[in-house]
Amino acid sequence: MNTGILYAASAFILWGCFPLYFKALHDISPMEILAHRVVWSMVFLAIVLSARRQWAWLATVRRQPRILAGFAASAFLLSINWCIYIWSVNNDHVIDASLGYFVNPLVNVLLGFLLLKERLRRGQWVAIGTAALGVAWLTWQAGHPPWIALSLAISFGFYGLLRKTAKLGPLEGLSLETMVLLPLALALLAVFAGQHQSGFAAASTTSKVLMLCAGPLTAIPLLMFAAGARRIPLSLLGLLQYISPTIQLLLGVWLYHEPFGGTRLLGFVSIWAALALYSIESGLHTWGNRARSR
Repeated sequence: MNTGILYAASAFILWGCFPLYFKALHDISPMEILAHRVVWSMVFLAIVLSARRQWAWLATVRRQPRILAGFAASAFLLSINWCIYIWSVNNDHVIDASLGYFVNPLVNVLLGFLLLKERLRRGQWVAIGTAALGVAWLTWQAGHPPWIALSLAISFGFYGLLRKTAKLGPLEGLSLETMVLLPLALALLAVFAGQHQSGFAAASTTSKVLMLCAGPLTAIPLLMFAAGARRIPLSLLGLLQYISPTIQLLLGVWLYHEPFGGTRLLGFVSIWAALALYSIESGLHTWGNRARSR
Protein backbone atom coordinates (compact mmCIF):
# COMPACT_ATOMS: atom_id res chain seq x y z
CA MET A 1 0.00 0.00 0.00
CA ASN A 2 2.70 2.51 1.00
CA THR A 3 4.69 1.76 -2.15
CA GLY A 4 1.58 2.20 -4.28
CA ILE A 5 0.81 5.57 -2.67
CA LEU A 6 4.40 6.68 -3.29
CA TYR A 7 4.26 5.68 -6.97
CA ALA A 8 0.87 7.29 -7.63
CA ALA A 9 1.57 10.48 -5.66
CA SER A 10 4.95 10.91 -7.39
CA ALA A 11 3.27 10.60 -10.80
CA PHE A 12 0.68 13.24 -9.93
CA ILE A 13 3.34 15.58 -8.49
CA LEU A 14 5.38 15.30 -11.69
CA TRP A 15 2.30 16.00 -13.82
CA GLY A 16 1.48 18.98 -11.61
CA CYS A 17 4.93 20.45 -12.22
CA PHE A 18 4.65 20.18 -16.02
CA PRO A 19 3.92 23.94 -16.41
CA LEU A 20 7.46 24.62 -15.17
CA TYR A 21 8.82 22.41 -17.94
CA PHE A 22 6.70 23.75 -20.81
CA LYS A 23 7.17 27.38 -19.73
CA ALA A 24 10.91 26.83 -20.14
CA LEU A 25 10.23 25.93 -23.79
CA HIS A 26 8.10 29.01 -24.55
CA ASP A 27 10.31 29.96 -27.51
CA ILE A 28 9.27 26.79 -29.38
CA SER A 29 5.77 26.40 -30.88
CA PRO A 30 3.34 23.96 -29.20
CA MET A 31 3.08 21.80 -32.34
CA GLU A 32 6.85 21.43 -32.55
CA ILE A 33 7.07 20.62 -28.83
CA LEU A 34 4.38 17.99 -29.34
CA ALA A 35 6.25 16.46 -32.28
CA HIS A 36 9.51 16.29 -30.33
CA ARG A 37 7.65 14.84 -27.35
CA VAL A 38 6.41 11.98 -29.54
CA VAL A 39 9.84 11.32 -31.09
CA TRP A 40 11.81 11.29 -27.85
CA SER A 41 9.11 9.32 -26.06
CA MET A 42 9.45 6.65 -28.75
CA VAL A 43 13.21 6.56 -28.27
CA PHE A 44 12.85 6.17 -24.51
CA LEU A 45 10.09 3.54 -24.78
CA ALA A 46 12.08 1.55 -27.35
CA ILE A 47 15.00 1.43 -24.89
CA VAL A 48 12.70 0.28 -22.06
CA LEU A 49 11.01 -2.38 -24.22
CA SER A 50 14.38 -3.66 -25.45
CA ALA A 51 15.80 -3.82 -21.93
CA ARG A 52 12.74 -5.79 -20.79
CA ARG A 53 12.64 -7.85 -24.01
CA GLN A 54 8.98 -6.97 -24.24
CA TRP A 55 8.17 -6.88 -27.96
CA ALA A 56 5.98 -9.99 -28.25
CA TRP A 57 2.78 -7.94 -28.03
CA LEU A 58 3.41 -6.56 -31.53
CA ALA A 59 2.48 -9.98 -32.94
CA THR A 60 -0.92 -9.69 -31.24
CA VAL A 61 -1.43 -6.26 -32.79
CA ARG A 62 -0.62 -7.61 -36.25
CA ARG A 63 -3.13 -10.44 -35.84
CA GLN A 64 -5.88 -8.16 -34.52
CA PRO A 65 -6.19 -4.92 -36.55
CA ARG A 66 -9.01 -3.75 -34.29
CA ILE A 67 -6.47 -3.26 -31.50
CA LEU A 68 -4.44 -0.98 -33.76
CA ALA A 69 -7.57 0.95 -34.75
CA GLY A 70 -8.52 1.46 -31.10
CA PHE A 71 -5.08 2.72 -30.17
CA ALA A 72 -4.96 4.96 -33.23
CA ALA A 73 -8.10 6.65 -31.89
CA SER A 74 -6.66 6.96 -28.38
CA ALA A 75 -3.40 8.32 -29.83
CA PHE A 76 -5.37 10.99 -31.69
CA LEU A 77 -7.17 12.04 -28.49
CA LEU A 78 -3.93 12.03 -26.51
CA SER A 79 -2.21 14.25 -29.08
CA ILE A 80 -5.13 16.72 -28.96
CA ASN A 81 -4.94 16.79 -25.16
CA TRP A 82 -1.18 17.32 -25.17
CA CYS A 83 -1.33 20.08 -27.78
CA ILE A 84 -4.09 22.01 -25.98
CA TYR A 85 -2.25 21.66 -22.67
CA ILE A 86 1.09 22.86 -24.06
CA TRP A 87 -0.60 25.80 -25.80
CA SER A 88 -2.52 26.79 -22.68
CA VAL A 89 0.58 26.73 -20.47
CA ASN A 90 2.66 28.77 -22.91
CA ASN A 91 -0.15 31.30 -23.43
CA ASP A 92 -0.74 32.03 -19.73
CA HIS A 93 -3.74 29.78 -19.18
CA VAL A 94 -2.30 27.48 -16.50
CA ILE A 95 -5.33 28.02 -14.25
CA ASP A 96 -7.70 27.13 -17.09
CA ALA A 97 -5.70 23.95 -17.70
CA SER A 98 -5.89 23.04 -14.01
CA LEU A 99 -9.67 23.45 -14.13
CA GLY A 100 -9.82 20.87 -16.91
CA TYR A 101 -8.21 18.24 -14.73
CA PHE A 102 -10.40 19.13 -11.76
CA VAL A 103 -13.48 18.58 -13.94
CA ASN A 104 -12.13 15.42 -15.60
CA PRO A 105 -13.24 12.90 -12.91
CA LEU A 106 -16.84 14.08 -13.21
CA VAL A 107 -16.64 13.95 -17.01
CA ASN A 108 -15.51 10.32 -16.65
CA VAL A 109 -18.58 9.56 -14.53
CA LEU A 110 -20.88 11.22 -17.07
CA LEU A 111 -19.30 9.35 -19.99
CA GLY A 112 -19.77 6.10 -18.11
CA PHE A 113 -23.46 6.89 -17.79
CA LEU A 114 -23.94 8.00 -21.40
CA LEU A 115 -21.79 5.44 -23.22
CA LEU A 116 -21.31 2.48 -20.89
CA LYS A 117 -24.84 2.57 -19.44
CA GLU A 118 -23.46 2.74 -15.91
CA ARG A 119 -26.03 3.71 -13.28
CA LEU A 120 -25.35 6.87 -11.33
CA ARG A 121 -26.25 7.15 -7.69
CA ARG A 122 -28.08 10.20 -6.35
CA GLY A 123 -24.93 11.64 -4.80
CA GLN A 124 -23.10 11.39 -8.13
CA TRP A 125 -25.90 13.28 -9.87
CA VAL A 126 -25.72 16.00 -7.21
CA ALA A 127 -21.93 16.28 -7.75
CA ILE A 128 -22.32 16.56 -11.53
CA GLY A 129 -25.07 19.17 -11.13
CA THR A 130 -22.93 21.21 -8.73
CA ALA A 131 -20.00 21.14 -11.16
CA ALA A 132 -22.32 22.16 -14.00
CA LEU A 133 -23.39 25.20 -11.97
CA GLY A 134 -19.73 26.12 -11.54
CA VAL A 135 -19.07 25.83 -15.28
CA ALA A 136 -22.24 27.86 -16.01
CA TRP A 137 -21.07 30.58 -13.62
CA LEU A 138 -17.61 30.75 -15.26
CA THR A 139 -19.29 30.88 -18.69
CA TRP A 140 -21.54 33.75 -17.63
CA GLN A 141 -18.68 35.72 -16.07
CA ALA A 142 -16.32 35.28 -19.04
CA GLY A 143 -18.98 35.58 -21.75
CA HIS A 144 -18.00 32.21 -23.20
CA PRO A 145 -17.58 28.64 -21.94
CA PRO A 146 -14.20 27.68 -20.42
CA TRP A 147 -13.13 26.03 -23.68
CA ILE A 148 -9.61 25.13 -22.60
CA ALA A 149 -10.78 23.34 -19.46
CA LEU A 150 -13.66 21.58 -21.21
CA SER A 151 -11.48 20.53 -24.16
CA LEU A 152 -8.86 19.04 -21.83
CA ALA A 153 -11.45 17.29 -19.66
CA ILE A 154 -13.45 15.85 -22.57
CA SER A 155 -10.45 14.74 -24.67
CA PHE A 156 -8.83 13.04 -21.67
CA GLY A 157 -12.18 11.58 -20.64
CA PHE A 158 -12.67 9.90 -24.01
CA TYR A 159 -9.02 8.83 -23.97
CA GLY A 160 -9.53 7.15 -20.60
CA LEU A 161 -12.68 5.50 -21.91
CA LEU A 162 -10.76 3.93 -24.81
CA ARG A 163 -7.91 2.83 -22.55
CA LYS A 164 -10.41 1.34 -20.09
CA THR A 165 -11.39 -1.25 -22.72
CA ALA A 166 -7.91 -1.66 -24.25
CA LYS A 167 -6.29 -5.09 -24.48
CA LEU A 168 -2.72 -3.94 -23.91
CA GLY A 169 -0.96 -2.97 -20.70
CA PRO A 170 0.18 0.58 -19.88
CA LEU A 171 3.71 0.27 -21.32
CA GLU A 172 2.63 -1.56 -24.46
CA GLY A 173 -0.37 0.73 -24.97
CA LEU A 174 1.66 3.92 -24.65
CA SER A 175 4.29 2.46 -26.99
CA LEU A 176 1.68 1.62 -29.64
CA GLU A 177 0.10 5.07 -29.38
CA THR A 178 3.54 6.64 -29.80
CA MET A 179 4.29 4.42 -32.81
CA VAL A 180 1.05 5.56 -34.43
CA LEU A 181 1.94 9.23 -33.91
CA LEU A 182 5.62 8.88 -34.84
CA PRO A 183 5.29 9.20 -38.67
CA LEU A 184 3.14 12.33 -38.29
CA ALA A 185 5.59 13.81 -35.78
CA LEU A 186 8.58 13.18 -38.06
CA ALA A 187 6.71 14.64 -41.04
CA LEU A 188 5.83 17.74 -39.02
CA LEU A 189 9.45 18.24 -37.93
CA ALA A 190 10.57 17.86 -41.55
CA VAL A 191 8.12 20.59 -42.60
CA PHE A 192 9.39 22.92 -39.88
CA ALA A 193 12.99 22.27 -40.93
CA GLY A 194 12.21 22.63 -44.65
CA GLN A 195 10.53 25.99 -44.09
CA HIS A 196 13.34 27.17 -41.78
CA GLN A 197 10.83 27.55 -38.94
CA SER A 198 12.35 25.05 -36.53
CA GLY A 199 12.34 26.56 -33.07
CA PHE A 200 14.44 23.63 -31.86
CA ALA A 201 17.29 24.48 -34.26
CA ALA A 202 17.38 28.08 -33.07
CA ALA A 203 16.78 27.29 -29.39
CA SER A 204 19.34 27.62 -26.63
CA THR A 205 21.36 24.63 -25.47
CA THR A 206 19.25 24.47 -22.31
CA SER A 207 16.02 24.28 -24.33
CA LYS A 208 17.48 21.56 -26.55
CA VAL A 209 18.47 19.48 -23.53
CA LEU A 210 15.02 19.97 -22.02
CA MET A 211 13.43 18.88 -25.29
CA LEU A 212 15.51 15.69 -25.32
CA CYS A 213 14.18 14.98 -21.83
CA ALA A 214 10.61 14.93 -23.15
CA GLY A 215 10.76 11.15 -23.61
CA PRO A 216 11.39 10.11 -20.01
CA LEU A 217 9.30 13.00 -18.66
CA THR A 218 6.36 11.68 -20.66
CA ALA A 219 6.76 7.98 -20.00
CA ILE A 220 8.01 7.79 -16.41
CA PRO A 221 4.93 9.40 -14.73
CA LEU A 222 2.63 7.17 -16.79
CA LEU A 223 4.53 4.05 -15.75
CA MET A 224 4.62 5.16 -12.10
CA PHE A 225 0.88 5.83 -12.24
CA ALA A 226 0.25 2.34 -13.63
CA ALA A 227 2.43 0.77 -10.92
CA GLY A 228 0.60 2.71 -8.21
CA ALA A 229 -2.84 1.93 -9.60
CA ARG A 230 -2.17 -1.80 -9.27
CA ARG A 231 -1.28 -1.47 -5.57
CA ILE A 232 -3.89 0.85 -4.06
CA PRO A 233 -7.72 1.01 -4.03
CA LEU A 234 -9.40 2.97 -6.81
CA SER A 235 -11.04 5.28 -4.26
CA LEU A 236 -7.62 6.32 -2.89
CA LEU A 237 -6.27 6.77 -6.41
CA GLY A 238 -9.22 9.06 -7.14
CA LEU A 239 -8.31 11.29 -4.20
CA LEU A 240 -4.62 11.40 -5.10
CA GLN A 241 -5.38 12.56 -8.66
CA TYR A 242 -6.32 16.02 -7.33
CA ILE A 243 -2.65 16.60 -6.45
CA SER A 244 -1.82 17.43 -10.06
CA PRO A 245 -4.38 20.17 -10.82
CA THR A 246 -3.88 21.64 -7.33
CA ILE A 247 -0.15 22.13 -8.01
CA GLN A 248 -0.95 23.60 -11.43
CA LEU A 249 -3.46 26.01 -9.89
CA LEU A 250 -0.97 27.15 -7.26
CA LEU A 251 1.69 27.68 -9.93
CA GLY A 252 -0.74 29.70 -12.04
CA VAL A 253 -1.75 31.94 -9.14
CA TRP A 254 1.45 32.38 -7.13
CA LEU A 255 4.25 31.92 -9.67
CA TYR A 256 2.74 33.14 -12.95
CA HIS A 257 0.32 35.66 -11.39
CA GLU A 258 -2.63 34.76 -13.61
CA PRO A 259 -5.89 36.53 -12.66
CA PHE A 260 -7.91 34.65 -10.08
CA GLY A 261 -10.40 37.15 -8.64
CA GLY A 262 -13.45 36.58 -6.48
CA THR A 263 -15.93 35.90 -9.29
CA ARG A 264 -13.66 33.32 -10.89
CA LEU A 265 -12.86 31.79 -7.52
CA LEU A 266 -16.58 31.25 -6.92
CA GLY A 267 -16.80 29.03 -10.01
CA PHE A 268 -13.82 26.99 -8.84
CA VAL A 269 -15.34 26.67 -5.35
CA SER A 270 -18.49 25.19 -6.90
CA ILE A 271 -16.41 22.62 -8.79
CA TRP A 272 -14.32 21.82 -5.70
CA ALA A 273 -17.55 21.30 -3.76
CA ALA A 274 -18.70 18.91 -6.48
CA LEU A 275 -15.45 16.95 -6.24
CA ALA A 276 -15.76 16.81 -2.43
CA LEU A 277 -19.33 15.49 -2.73
CA TYR A 278 -18.24 12.94 -5.31
CA SER A 279 -15.27 11.75 -3.23
CA ILE A 280 -17.26 11.49 0.01
CA GLU A 281 -20.15 9.69 -1.71
CA SER A 282 -17.78 7.24 -3.40
CA GLY A 283 -15.95 6.58 -0.14
CA LEU A 284 -19.18 5.95 1.77
CA HIS A 285 -20.47 3.67 -0.98
CA THR A 286 -17.24 1.64 -0.99
CA TRP A 287 -17.23 1.42 2.82
CA GLY A 288 -20.86 0.29 2.80
CA ASN A 289 -20.17 -2.44 0.25
CA ARG A 290 -17.23 -3.74 2.30
CA ALA A 291 -19.30 -3.71 5.49
CA ARG A 292 -22.10 -5.72 3.85
CA SER A 293 -19.66 -8.25 2.42
CA ARG A 294 -18.21 -9.15 5.84
